[in-house]
Amino acid sequence: MKLILAMMAVLLSGCAMQIGEGSIVRPDRAGTVLPPGRVGDGGATAYKLAPLTLAADDAQLAGVSASGDGNALTVLYFGGNGFHLDQHGDHVLAAVAPCRADVVMIDYRGYGRSTGVPTIAALKADALREFDLVNGRAPGRVIVHGQSLGSFIAAYVAQQRPAVRGLVLESTTTNARDWANNMMPWYVWPFVRVELSESLKGIDNVAAASGYAGPALVLEGDDDEVTPPRLARKVYDALPTPSKRMVMVPGAGHNGVLSSAAVRPAYCEFVQQLAAK
Repeated sequence: MKLILAMMAVLLSGCAMQIGEGSIVRPDRAGTVLPPGRVGDGGATAYKLAPLTLAADDAQLAGVSASGDGNALTVLYFGGNGFHLDQHGDHVLAAVAPCRADVVMIDYRGYGRSTGVPTIAALKADALREFDLVNGRAPGRVIVHGQSLGSFIAAYVAQQRPAVRGLVLESTTTNARDWANNMMPWYVWPFVRVELSESLKGIDNVAAASGYAGPALVLEGDDDEVTPPRLARKVYDALPTPSKRMVMVPGAGHNGVLSSAAVRPAYCEFVQQLAAK
C-alpha cells in the first residue's frame, strides 16, 4: 500500500519514481521489539534444534540447524523480506519435516538474531558463506530454497555453486523493474518512469535461473498479486534443466504457499527423488 501511495504521489508531481534497495530490503529498525517466542515453540518435535552462528565481515549471522534421524538431505532456507526465524521458522519446519530433510535457517543481517547492515551485495555474499558452511557438513546434499526476496538469493547461490543438489523457488519473480511495474496500477504506466538504483539493475532472476542446470521446483500461488504467476513462469521457463516442475497452488497468495496441502506431495517427491540419487 505504501508503494502504491508513493507511486500516486509521483504521478501527481510528474517526477520519476526512484526504486532503491530500501524498497526491497527493510531490516529491523533500532529499538524494534519482536513478538515473544522462539523457533521450536510451535511444536516441531520432528527436529532437534541447535543454534548456528557465522561471522561475516562486519556482521554476526545467527540461525538454527534442525536435524532429524535418518534425513539424507538438508534444506537451506532463505525467507522473504520480513522473514524472522523466531517468528516464522516453525511453519517452514512443519512443512519440510514430513519430507524427511534437515533444515538450516539463518536470519538475514539486520534482521532478528543477526547483526549488521543489509545490502543486496552483502546478502548475496552472506548466502554463499552460509551455503559453503552447510555444504561443508553435508557435501553435495544441500537443497537451496528461497521465498520471494529469498528466491533471488537462492537462485544466485545455485548459479554460483555447482554443488547445489536442488533448487526450490517459491513466490518468485524476474527482476526489480518488473516487480515495480507490477505494483503500479495500469492506468499510470504512461505517466510514470521507473528509475532503478545501480545495485538493483544487476538483479536478474531469469539470468540466474538460466545459469543453473540442476533439478528445480517452482512453487507459486495462482492468486499472487505481488509476484504474479506470469512472471514466475518466466523464471521457470529460463531453467535449462529437464528435471523441473512448477506447482500452481489454487487460491494461494504471496505468502503461505509452502504450508498449503497442495504443495506437500510435490515437495516431498522432489526431496525423495534427490535423496535417492
